[in-house]
Amino acid sequence: AIDACASAFVWTKAVQLFSDMMQSAVESNMCTCNTVISACEKGNVWREASQLFTEITRSKVESNTITFSAAISACEHDGEWQKALQLLGEMTLGKVEPDTITYNA
Repeated sequence: AIDACASAFVWTKAVQLFSDMMQSAVESNMCTCNTVISACEKGNVWREASQLFTEITRSKVESNTITFSAAISACEHDGEWQKALQLLGEMTLGKVEPDTITYNA
């Protein structure tokens, strides 16, 4: 359902579903986290995407290249270039391999 909302550019519903999921006994996974961050990015709500990334990294879900790339892209669109560089550094420390999309974000 989160992916369907993201594909339809209904970011608010995607975030609400993700929030409901986090508050319930249902565990989120890397794919779910990536999808909700991307939904925010597509909805031009970069700060929301950045906040979600922070919440996700504090949870038990392991971030991957897609998670970081989406968050870095959100920072770029919000003019937060210093935060984008910080996230790129965190990728390296966390042994997450950046790719071309990450560097282009």
